[in-house]
This record gives sequence, C-alpha cells and structure tokens, in this order.
Amino acid sequence: MKSFRLQTALVVLFLSIGFVSCSSDDDKDSAPALTTKAALVTEIKGPATGKVNDELSYDVTYTVDNACAEFDKISEVTIGSVKGLQVIAKYPSEVCTQQVPEPKKTVYKFKSTTKGTFEIKFKKSETEFLTQKVVIE
Repeated sequence: MKSFRLQTALVVLFLSIGFVSCSSDDDKDSAPALTTKAALVTEIKGPATGKVNDELSYDVTYTVDNACAEFDKISEVTIGSVKGLQVIAKYPSEVCTQQVPEPKKTVYKFKSTTKGTFEIKFKKSETEFLTQKVVIE
C-alpha cells in the first residue's frame, strides 16, 4: 500500500511539474526586427539667417526604399574628408505590402552659440551633400 501511495504521489508530482513548466509565451508577441539604412535627402527648407542662441528649424525631405519605412535618427557622416549629416530610416523585416513610397519629411534643429556663416550639409548621394547656408548674427 505504501508503494502505491508513493507511486501515485510521484505521478501527481510529475504531472504537476509538466503543467507548470508549460509556458503560454508566444514568439509572435515580440516586436518585429527592424533594419536601418541611410536615406538620401532631396531638399532642405528653412531660414537663411538667425541669431546667436536661437534654435532654427529646417524641414528635411528624404526618399526611402519602400512605403513602410519610418524616420529613425539623424547621424553624422563623412564623404571623403567632408563631414555632414545623414537621415537614417528604419524598415520592418517583414515584406512591405504598401504602395510606392512618397518622399518623407523630418525636422532638423540648428542652434549656434557664435556668429558666422554655417553650412548645414545632408547626404544627397553616395558622393555629395546638399548644402543649406545660414548666417548667424
């Protein structure tokens, strides 16, 4: 009789562990992986003059590979020995079923603590920048 109780207890314990260890986690709930890629700028619009310590806003228009792309960040880039900026777009890893992409826009903020003429350069191709000059008085 002791043997029967021991076996029953072990079976119940084994089944309990099996049910408790089963997880309802689903991999589909995790966020899809994103890839990032530099987008090429087609236009920069904003003021040509400003004042010291004033923040200026520039509308930056850029092209993306597909309509599912979203703005990620603005980062620094160097072409040859010239430094400038580039727009980084993020793309979902799954197939994009949306129509042809339209140019997208983001806002770039510029602020200078000194007077002078500055060039805001955004990457427009693999070999050149699109430049916006601003005079800070």
